Amino acid sequence: MRNHVHFIGGGQMSEAIIRALLKNRVFNSNNITVTDLNKEREQHLTETYQVVTDQKEEDVLTQANLIVIGVRPQDDLKTVCQTIYEHASDQATIVSIVAGVTIAQFEAWLDSDRAIARVIPNTLTDTGRGYSGVALNAYANQADLDPFLNGFGKVTHIDEALIDAFTGYGVAGPNYIYYFIESLVDAGVLAGLPRDMAWEVALENMVGAVEMLNESGKHPRQLLDINNSPAGVGMNGLHQLNASDFAAGLQRSVLKAVERTTELSNQEGD
Repeated sequence: MRNHVHFIGGGQMSEAIIRALLKNRVFNSNNITVTDLNKEREQHLTETYQVVTDQKEEDVLTQANLIVIGVRPQDDLKTVCQTIYEHASDQATIVSIVAGVTIAQFEAWLDSDRAIARVIPNTLTDTGRGYSGVALNAYANQADLDPFLNGFGKVTHIDEALIDAFTGYGVAGPNYIYYFIESLVDAGVLAGLPRDMAWEVALENMVGAVEMLNESGKHPRQLLDINNSPAGVGMNGLHQLNASDFAAGLQRSVLKAVERTTELSNQEGD
């Protein structure tokens, strides 16, 4: 069986994964096939990435060793799985990026002892950074899957019971960073700096602070202590930030995102 990945559904997340796989040379474009109900999406993917979209799904399923289910949760997943069951090789691994649908549900629909991976992709695919969360069933082989998964970022293997928490914290994580950066830049403008300068300084400080944490191995509190003299400028700024309930507000945001993920999972399970 050749190195061939087939995407059922060519939406934004599938496209982001395809783009990263090609950029990182994990697959050639002629080894990636896509089927989507929206023919305009198929045309876009073919014109942009030269992937194959003009073959019948039944035919490409027989060739694929990886099958990525990238449809919406509300779509007819039972029919999708029935088509896979009827035409795909028993040796093919099924990779689901469908939110809220469990491995057990896919196992029931596929009605076979198939290798199944449930992947919660990070949206930072273009950077090669950010962790995607992956849960495997008993038949899936991590060593076989990791080259594909690492082709669109970093991956952490977790128990499926942690999927909701990982989604609300890890996959939604860039949202919190973007919001913080936007607010910090606005603060610089409020203080009187030109916006382009505030933007450049905020990004440089963000990247540099992360590098400092990684290189020093120190706890953030240790670096805060080093960076702030008694009654100094930084300490006064932190005092005001503490008064804003910043830490608790961020933690509540994460918990709300996790709560919403669980709600959606329960809805899809009904």
